[in-house]
Amino acid sequence: MKILFDDTGTIEKLEEFLEQAIDSDTRCLLIFAGDGNGFTPDLLNPLLQSVSIPIFGGIFPQIIHQHEHSERGIVVIGLPWQPQEIAIIPNLSDADVDFEEIVDQLIPEIHTPSTIMVFVDAMSTRIAALIEGLFNVFGLTCNYIGGGAGSLSFEKKPCLFTNQGLLEDSALVVLLEMESGMGVKHGWDKISGPFRVTQSDKNVIQTLNGQPALEVYQAIVEKHANAVFTDDNFFEIARSYPFGINKLGTEKVVRDPLMKGENGSIICVGEVPAEFFVDILTGNTYSLIRAAKQALAMAKEEYPSEHPPTLALFMDCISRAMFLDEKLSLEIDAVLEKQLPLVGACTLGEIANCRKDYLEFYNKTAVVGLLR
Repeated sequence: MKILFDDTGTIEKLEEFLEQAIDSDTRCLLIFAGDGNGFTPDLLNPLLQSVSIPIFGGIFPQIIHQHEHSERGIVVIGLPWQPQEIAIIPNLSDADVDFEEIVDQLIPEIHTPSTIMVFVDAMSTRIAALIEGLFNVFGLTCNYIGGGAGSLSFEKKPCLFTNQGLLEDSALVVLLEMESGMGVKHGWDKISGPFRVTQSDKNVIQTLNGQPALEVYQAIVEKHANAVFTDDNFFEIARSYPFGINKLGTEKVVRDPLMKGENGSIICVGEVPAEFFVDILTGNTYSLIRAAKQALAMAKEEYPSEHPPTLALFMDCISRAMFLDEKLSLEIDAVLEKQLPLVGACTLGEIANCRKDYLEFYNKTAVVGLLR
């Protein structure tokens, strides 16, 4: 397995890496690229379309390689596993699409794989519907890991790597026959709630307990943070105060408040269903780093093979990175195993389960995968 890293993020370096990574042992290429590279379809598509083996991955706010994390740069991993399938699912915001039916059509009569990697355009509005469709097809028979690609500008633009070129408003579902163990933890604790989501539309919370969501949220957070929301600082404050969707028998599913919406609503990364109950959460450096360690420990516990893993994959939410700031390196060190290469990305939402819990699209969560 080849792992190539560069922190300049140039097209020329990507082309060089693609040539170096393809050899007789490489069956497919996983690519993580930083949004700071400024990659566009016009620049990249001719190169991607010329690659002779399957490619998948995405452009993320930051990439991770060993101890390093960067807004610019490229990680190219030449994997020795031939994917059973790389399904490209378009129109991820289309309200009329039945994703369970689409998955069934795109992935017919395939033996259930050990591991499924899922990468989505994080600006799409029906990610949760896709996740539900995947789970209905494959259930708890395999492990899942992946995340949301895109930019902290929250601008909709192509961000997924495929042999067709860069894609937007789409998902990549990659079926791999490889052993894996997954760990999922977030480290955020409740400060107020629960509040009933009395009205929502996909990823927009409109009312909580019958009142405008922003009004309820702002009153709690401003008092706790000793800060005042303005037109310009919503995300700066809100990134430390996510919502937690209450689930029976499992850890809360965290939702990132992204920006103010119309009529006192709050736009989140990921869907928040009406009639669910949510808490307002917060955390600190210690609780987040401890959670990352717990995610690694869980991945080790769930790893099924007597043979050691050969790759660690770390999907860490970009808002955790922003919260931790210069201490992000401590969180990365917490999941870095000796003699085991670590790659990954700071994502806009994380996708995971570990053959035990319902598959989820998380926010503000640390996901560790140990792969062989």
